[in-house]
Amino acid sequence: MAEIINMPKLSDTMTEGVVAEWHKKVGDTVKSGELLAEIETDKATLEFESFFDGVLLYIGVEKGKPAPVNALLAIIGEKGEDISGLLASSGKSDAPAEEEKAKLPKTEASSGKDEKPKEAEEKVPAAVTSAPKTAPAVSNTASNGRILASPLAKKLAEEKGVDLSFVTGTGEGGRITKRDVDHYVPYDAPARPAASGAVMSESYTDEPVSQMRKTIARRLGESKFTAPHFYLTISLDMDNAIAARKAMNSNEGVKVSFNDMVIKAVSMALRKHPAINSSWLGDVIRRNNHVHIGVAVAVDEGLLVPVIRFADSKGLSQIGEEVKVLAQKAKDKKLQPAEWEGNTFTVSNLGMFGIEQFTAIINSPDSCILAIGGISQEPVVKNGQVVPGNIMKVTLSCDHRVVDGATGAAFLQTFKQYMENPVMMLV
Repeated sequence: MAEIINMPKLSDTMTEGVVAEWHKKVGDTVKSGELLAEIETDKATLEFESFFDGVLLYIGVEKGKPAPVNALLAIIGEKGEDISGLLASSGKSDAPAEEEKAKLPKTEASSGKDEKPKEAEEKVPAAVTSAPKTAPAVSNTASNGRILASPLAKKLAEEKGVDLSFVTGTGEGGRITKRDVDHYVPYDAPARPAASGAVMSESYTDEPVSQMRKTIARRLGESKFTAPHFYLTISLDMDNAIAARKAMNSNEGVKVSFNDMVIKAVSMALRKHPAINSSWLGDVIRRNNHVHIGVAVAVDEGLLVPVIRFADSKGLSQIGEEVKVLAQKAKDKKLQPAEWEGNTFTVSNLGMFGIEQFTAIINSPDSCILAIGGISQEPVVKNGQVVPGNIMKVTLSCDHRVVDGATGAAFLQTFKQYMENPVMMLV
């Protein structure tokens, strides 16, 4: 009996996945627990093992293609088993996948009487790779001024926005074929003078939206337009924090960052203000008794938020080491679900990028997120004297369904006390 394998839900926010790699092909023997494929989710690329023994009879999602959760991913069964019924019930055609058709003898793969002949591309020289930088050497225009091009080439050119007058035709009599349009490089086309006489050209590149970026767009859109945000900003005197960090890092093997100090201070302040460490769940407000701090990490495709669990019970050095390891795993797309799920509060730090102050969108299901700016030298008044000071501005974004202004302000005051007096975090 053949077994259907559906696209698995590998994270709490996953709605679709992309097959990054197939480790088996149709016809291969598969054993339970053996690596079948690698699935790219919105946060990482994870290995997916087979649950069954048998032969891989069908691949429902090609490499590099997306599919929604629970879509038909593959079928495993006995060699030669008829799976047409399973495919029909899943809404799939029982025709072989394109890559399998390519392996069939020519009489099998392309013997259909109704199959239209492909564009006459056998006449195209293999060396043709791009359009010339000047006008075509072989005219592609008939005596009546009409451009000589096949219907398929014209249709493709219209879809791509290609001006056929700049394309070299390699077909008979300079006729433009589909291959010529496929290999045309628009950047090499002669630029047309603008009305002012300046030479300009327009170009753009469309990039497919990654699973990560789709999820970021969906979740942050839901957060921004569902949770009523309000923002509270406070300035911190960082003189003592700078001195404390310098003293701690003077010890061999110790490397504490300001971000580590922020995480520790936040986690301790949350202990005193549990309303901030809460989630809106519709019918109830969940007050979390544990403190799990999400740390926003920028990666090539967007943003990931690994979680420091029970941060309030950990020392600065331990927090720093965990952040370093998780940040690297995030950039390498090797985070596991247990490492990005369960946050109760999030910290987003752009200070290292020279940003003085910003507001962040709440990372659901949290009720708050703290945006950390950079440390800047500013004149401050101390003991009646104007002296140079080191100031850091932070902004707390709050979900007004859970947190009121006074509650958020009280939390920031406690956080400020810890940051301005780091010795309090060591007690």
